Amino acid sequence: MVLDEAVLGNPVRLAAVGYALRTLPGRPAHLDDVAKLAARLLDAPMATITLVGAAQEHILGMHGVPDPFRSTRLVPMAYSVCKYAVCADHLVHCADMAAEADPELGEHPLIGEFGVRSFLTVPVRNAGDRPIGSLTVLDTRPRDWAGEQSDTLMTIAETLILPAGPDVTALDDGAFLRALLQSMDAGVIACNAAGRVVFLNRAMREVRGLPPEGPVPADFEERTAAVLRHPDNRPMPWEQTPMIRALRGEQVCSEDVHVTLPGHRSRVFDSTARTILGPDGQLLGAVAVAHDVTALRRAERFRACHLAVEQALKKSTTIAEAAPGVLRAVTGTLGWPAAELFLIDDTTGTLEAVGHCDSSGLDPDDFFGHTPVRGEGITGRTWQTGRAIWVPDLAASPDLRTAYERERLAICLRSGIRTALAVPVRDGGTLLGVLTCYAGTQEYEPDLLTVLLDGVAAQIGVFVALRRAEELGRQLARAQADFVDLVGHELRTPLTSITANATLLAEDTAGLDPDCRQMARVVARNAAALQHIADTLLDLAGLESGHLKLDVRPLDLAALVTEAVTAARRGADRPILITELPAELSVPGDAGRLRQVVDDLLSNAIRYSPPGAPVHVRLEAGATAAELRIADLGIGTPAEERPRVFDRFFRGSNVRHQGTIGSGLGLSLARAIVLQHGGTIRLDDNRPSGTVVTVRLPLPETPSGGADLR
Repeated sequence: MVLDEAVLGNPVRLAAVGYALRTLPGRPAHLDDVAKLAARLLDAPMATITLVGAAQEHILGMHGVPDPFRSTRLVPMAYSVCKYAVCADHLVHCADMAAEADPELGEHPLIGEFGVRSFLTVPVRNAGDRPIGSLTVLDTRPRDWAGEQSDTLMTIAETLILPAGPDVTALDDGAFLRALLQSMDAGVIACNAAGRVVFLNRAMREVRGLPPEGPVPADFEERTAAVLRHPDNRPMPWEQTPMIRALRGEQVCSEDVHVTLPGHRSRVFDSTARTILGPDGQLLGAVAVAHDVTALRRAERFRACHLAVEQALKKSTTIAEAAPGVLRAVTGTLGWPAAELFLIDDTTGTLEAVGHCDSSGLDPDDFFGHTPVRGEGITGRTWQTGRAIWVPDLAASPDLRTAYERERLAICLRSGIRTALAVPVRDGGTLLGVLTCYAGTQEYEPDLLTVLLDGVAAQIGVFVALRRAEELGRQLARAQADFVDLVGHELRTPLTSITANATLLAEDTAGLDPDCRQMARVVARNAAALQHIADTLLDLAGLESGHLKLDVRPLDLAALVTEAVTAARRGADRPILITELPAELSVPGDAGRLRQVVDDLLSNAIRYSPPGAPVHVRLEAGATAAELRIADLGIGTPAEERPRVFDRFFRGSNVRHQGTIGSGLGLSLARAIVLQHGGTIRLDDNRPSGTVVTVRLPLPETPSGGADLR
């Protein structure tokens, strides 16, 4: 809201206001009728048509205004809200003045003295296009002014071009009201006290297919009732129409009426109706205003369709199970009789039907029991091109020429199908299938319908892709499990035999020449390496499956880490290990398994560090967990590969390129052991180079519920 004193006090504007006051007719009754019409059309208790001066505004037309202003037709500027439209020179509205933070509105005198809470105001201009007043509706209740209401008020205001010179005559009452009603985009219908229709504006005549001018047909009521429907598609008798209900005294506000003309799609109108009373209160008739909200209601149904499709997919494990619910949602939203879903078979490459929906009694063996031909027919062409195909009138389509297409066309026409739309089902750039829908009437909104079905097809595509990925994951898991079983049951026994004999041969080399002794040692070493991999795999599988149980007892983790560090220092590399360890730190755990973790982590840190570089080992007790950190200054792990370091057989690219040997199982086994202890293991980057591995193990609970920090 802007209050611009310069605009209000502009002398040219004030001169135009003064001229309009002098030249308008002395009787403002016709403008009172306009204000009354505006109030009724917008379902508001008050309306004014004003000229806004410098210190006060002059009421030219009014309806329902408070008594203090009705007699004088003058409003002090402090009580004005019309001034905001003049200052802004465009539509201004307020949903709830009392809720506004600006005291100009929040403490407005109209609130406390007259209970006004909301208003909608538009400027009124003279013939020179200068804003000199406003048309305003006010309400005693908070309300959000809808777009249709704003359009209606602006349409009325545009007809109120006030005089700008001596050659401009006053507005004629009947001509003005007729021009106003005929110019409205909303349909207007009025009846007399007997219920006989006496007026239809151009918009309403267009809805009923009548000429723009002329008398109302004698059988208008009977013919109109035949095409009216309730939202649930029940016929609407003439006595139940909003206008006739208003004639009987009912207040009808914003109710949907469906109009279905033969051969045309159904249209939806938001209708409001009121009685028309004379000056002495006698019943003169009723008027109804209808706004076409077909596109809005269809958009709302589209949203509901997407939600229904989402629910059908969530409840299903396979696309074949989900297809009926998905297709019912689509056909129900569109009001179409049939739809079917095809997916490309991974094995054969053919397009196979996975489900259909039939709400019109089509013969499934005749209509749905067919295999699409690539490049032919609606479905086949979408399969070939990967683009949506729309045929608004199958009977008039010149493109369906092949024998297969003529056969399918005959089946569709025999089944009452007139329109078909097929859209591709994709996962990214991969074509997965085709969704095809059929209508019994001609449809002429390809863009809107294609958007809906593209959205549904995208939902189906994501579902199919996820299910295929899950199946692939299950297959990989089975293959991995089969491999572990192979190692455990088929390789372990012969490996044990090979390792034992190779070790004996390597130890007893008295009768062998140097080359044979070297070969025996190589065989023994590699057999032992294979044996270690097999044992690690079996350990890993047993821990992850729960078959291998931990021997959990209280242990001193500080002593365990000290022993592991001492053992690592005796290695051939003589590493520099810097430790920060407490004297004692008790945790529940399997000593053998935890020693295995510490040994593997120390081995990795030493192996991937440059000679002479220190490795820091720190152990401390936190509030609920013991934390072991092993930090090195080695080659580290590339950031993009870090999430995979605990996967089986994964080795960083920098490790592979360096030529360091390894199986990629050490960290996987360490994680499995730590997780079995209820702990966590994390790998982070070290600065300026290297890796930090952090292991957290839960501390024992004290009787009071806290951790024992000894």
